[in-house]
Amino acid sequence: MKSSSIRPLSRALTRSSCFPFSVVRRHAPVAVHVQQRYSTHPPNAKLNLPTDYSTTSLLAQTTQSALDNPELSPEIRNGTTKRMNLFQAVNDALATALAEDESVLIFGEDVAFGGVFRCTGKLAETYGGDRVFNTPLTEQGIMGFAIGVAAEGMRPVAEIQFADYVYPAFDQLVNEAAKFRYRDGSCGRSVGGLTVRMPCGGVGHGALYHSQSPESLFTHIPGLRVIMPRSPLQAKGLLLAAIRSNDPCVFMEPKILYRAAVEQVPTGSYELPLSKAETLKQGKDVTIVSYGQPLYKCMAALQQAEKEMGISVELIDLRTIYPWDQETVLKSVRKTGRCVVVHEAQINAGVGAEVAAVIQEDPETFVRLEAPVARVAGWSIHTPLLYEQFNAPDVARIYDSIKKVLGF
Repeated sequence: MKSSSIRPLSRALTRSSCFPFSVVRRHAPVAVHVQQRYSTHPPNAKLNLPTDYSTTSLLAQTTQSALDNPELSPEIRNGTTKRMNLFQAVNDALATALAEDESVLIFGEDVAFGGVFRCTGKLAETYGGDRVFNTPLTEQGIMGFAIGVAAEGMRPVAEIQFADYVYPAFDQLVNEAAKFRYRDGSCGRSVGGLTVRMPCGGVGHGALYHSQSPESLFTHIPGLRVIMPRSPLQAKGLLLAAIRSNDPCVFMEPKILYRAAVEQVPTGSYELPLSKAETLKQGKDVTIVSYGQPLYKCMAALQQAEKEMGISVELIDLRTIYPWDQETVLKSVRKTGRCVVVHEAQINAGVGAEVAAVIQEDPETFVRLEAPVARVAGWSIHTPLLYEQFNAPDVARIYDSIKKVLGF
């Protein structure tokens, strides 16, 4: 039963909804100043400027630059491309997987109508509701079901609507999916066909429950691959590789890039290598290691540093953050003698800590170090709504770290 205090409010709302224009017409227009309550770039910033995705060299702005990728097969390099943003590239990868392999299933909360970010749009209509379907709002149920069908030989692609909500499914991932092959031993069963997709990272106003980057939690678990793409071209190739691989994969998609990152993407079916880093830019004085969206901040910071300091900086995208490509990183640091690791997730026990430890534990690399390995990451705090912009690494913090390791 409604309380007496609720009834007047309910009646008032009903009246206003019935006559939506009556109040507006009685009064002259009034100028209202709405204060911006989210953190933004300072108006006179020199370093912390908005990323211009339309010009960055990290995205394939032309067909030729996309097809020049040496990791693509000759067939794909002689093919065509299409301009896509990241969610469209994910959708294209999923459609390709469904078309090529009848054992592929896609399911999760609201995926049948396209999902929150439209990554699964039109897939149910095209491939049928028995292969692309909604689930109840239960992450542990989604994961348990996915593990079960993977154990029976299917290749499920399970979507967790936001990475922030994966924790109820954590037990299923850690104690079932990751251990299944080892536990089954000579019986031969595994859940290697399992892929788990989840949007992650900040967008500027996600606050506590729509901005988390929990990737380092999964990197503690043997048996899982953890992947995070930086761009549409990368997302399509890495996601197809994850779906086709025989290891359970956690595929984390920086949701701030879903619509922001746009580039030419090959239209054919292709894979990019898992657990293989990519050197995006050669350099001789400092190595920067990162993955996902912070790579764009890294590029802006190193370009400014090179311009002002007369140095050259090497930039590496890990792409797969577990198991990660140690050889590429160590080889680079032996050359430059300095390393800065950048990620959006909290600094404590993060990917940067692991990279730094591996660098200093390798005798051949350690003796080449000219400065301690630096980390630029999210602070060890919950993501605050009002100050979210100050929590993630920005261009100024990365620039300062480059300057610091050079001056050590």
